[in-house]
Amino acid sequence: MRYIKIFDTTLRDGEQSPGASMNVEEKIQVAKQLVRLGVDYIEAGFPITSEGDFEAVKRIANEVHGAGIVGLARAKEEDIKRAYEAVRDAPMKRIHTFHSTSDIHLKYQYRISRGEALKRSVEMVKFARSLVEDVEFSPMDATRTDVTYLLEVIEAVIEAGATTVNIPDTVGYITPYEFGNLIRTIKEKIGDKATISVHCHNDLGLAVANSLAAIVNGAGQVECTINGIGERAGNCSMEEVVMNLKTRKDFYNAETRINTKEIIRTSRLVTRITGIPVQPNKAIVGANAFAHESGIHQDGLLKEKMTYEIIRPEDIGLQKTELVLGKHSGRHAFKTRLRELGYNLSPEEIEIAFKRFKHLADQKKQIFDEDIELLISTEIIKTKEIYKLVDMSVTCGINVKPKASVKLKVDNEIIEAVDTGDGPVDATYKAIATITRTKSKLLKFEVKGITGGTDALGEVTVTLEEDGKKVRGLGADTDIIVASAKAYVNALNKLHNIINRAIYP
Repeated sequence: MRYIKIFDTTLRDGEQSPGASMNVEEKIQVAKQLVRLGVDYIEAGFPITSEGDFEAVKRIANEVHGAGIVGLARAKEEDIKRAYEAVRDAPMKRIHTFHSTSDIHLKYQYRISRGEALKRSVEMVKFARSLVEDVEFSPMDATRTDVTYLLEVIEAVIEAGATTVNIPDTVGYITPYEFGNLIRTIKEKIGDKATISVHCHNDLGLAVANSLAAIVNGAGQVECTINGIGERAGNCSMEEVVMNLKTRKDFYNAETRINTKEIIRTSRLVTRITGIPVQPNKAIVGANAFAHESGIHQDGLLKEKMTYEIIRPEDIGLQKTELVLGKHSGRHAFKTRLRELGYNLSPEEIEIAFKRFKHLADQKKQIFDEDIELLISTEIIKTKEIYKLVDMSVTCGINVKPKASVKLKVDNEIIEAVDTGDGPVDATYKAIATITRTKSKLLKFEVKGITGGTDALGEVTVTLEEDGKKVRGLGADTDIIVASAKAYVNALNKLHNIINRAIYP
C-alpha cells in the first residue's frame, strides 16, 4: 500500500478565493484543525506579500505542531529569505519556491528565455536549500510547458537540492489521461530522487480527477484545499481525493494518514470562517451528499445501506445531532464538550464562550453541537473590530413602515442612528450605513437555520463590495434581524481592515 502525502494549501491558495481573506487568529484556528485532521503539510501563506501574511505564517510555525509548515516564495532571494524567517521556528519546515516554465508565461509575463528561467530556478533552489533541508520547487504552468524542457528543469532543480518537485496544472487545462502520461514520464525520468507532487486547479472541473490520475502514475503528494476553495473555480478538493483513496483502496492501492472523521468538522470550520458556502450537491461534504429522496433508494437503504451508500456518514464525522447541553449545564460539562469537539481554548476564551453559551441557552430549548461550533466561530475567532453592535430595535408590520434604531461602538464612541427601509433588514442596514458612512454595495444576502425548531439559531452571510474588494460577513442569533446586523457589521470590519491594511494581533 503506497502512502500519499496530503499538502494542504487552504491557508494560502484557498485564501485567494475572492472574499475569503482570514485574519491571523482565524488562520491559527484552521491550522490547528488541519493537524487534527492529519495533513502532512500546511502551506501557511505567502510571507512576502504582506506583514499580515508573514505574521500568520510565523505564528503558525511557532504554535501549530504536528505537520510540516510551508512558506511560499517566488524564485527570488528576498522572497526566500522572508519565507525562511517565517517558518524558521517550526519543528518541521519547508520552503516552497516556484518559477514559470511555459513559453506563454516566459514570453508574456516574465519576458525572459528558457535558459534564464532555468538558471534562476536552480540558483534559488540552491539558496533555499542552504537555509532548510526540505525544499519544494514548482515549475508554474507545467501542463502547458514543453515536456523536454520541463524534464530538463525538473532534473536540474533536483540536482540543486529540491526534495519535492510539484507539477502544477496552474490554469486547470489538462485532462486526466494527459496528466497521467505526464506524471508517468516524469517518474520514469527521476525515479525516487524526489517526491512528485501535483497541484491541480478546477477550471474545467477536473482537479480531483487529474490528481487521482497522477497518483496512479507515480505522484506521492497531492496539494489540495478544504471544500476545494481557491482562485477562480477553486483547487483540488482534499476530502474528495482522500475519500476516493479510502473507498477504492482496491483500485488505487494507496492511503493517507487523514483522520476522515474530522472531515465534516474541518469543512464546517472553513465555511464559517471564510463565509464561502458548500453547494448542497457537493461530493462528501454537501448537505445532500447523504440525503435520499427516491422511494427506490429509501427502500434499499432500509434493507441494506450498502445498496445506495458507498461511504458511511460516520466515516467523515457526520453523526446524528444530539442534545448535549442546556441552560442548567455547568462549566465542566461545557469545557468537556468543547474538548470533544476539538477546541483547545484558553481559560479566558472558555469564560467568554461559556457566558455566550448561557445567554444562548436562555433563548433556546435545545443546544446542539452546531450551535456550539458556530458560537466559537463568531465569538472567539473574531475579525479585528472597528465597529461593534451594542444595541438595536426594529418595528415593522403589515401596515407599518419598517424602522430600525441601531447603536454601534465606533472605536470608543457610541453612535446611534435611526432609519427606515423596505423591510426590517433594509432599515437596519441603512441605519448601520449612516453610522459607518460606508459606500459598500450589498452583493449577496443569505439566511439559513443551523438547527431545527422555531428557536433555531439563524446564520446570515452577506457579501459586500467596496473599492473593488469583496468580503463576506457572518452573523448568528436566534433573532434573524440581529443575526443580519451582526453579519453586516462583521463584513464592514473586514472591509475596513483590508482597505486600511490593518495588521492583526
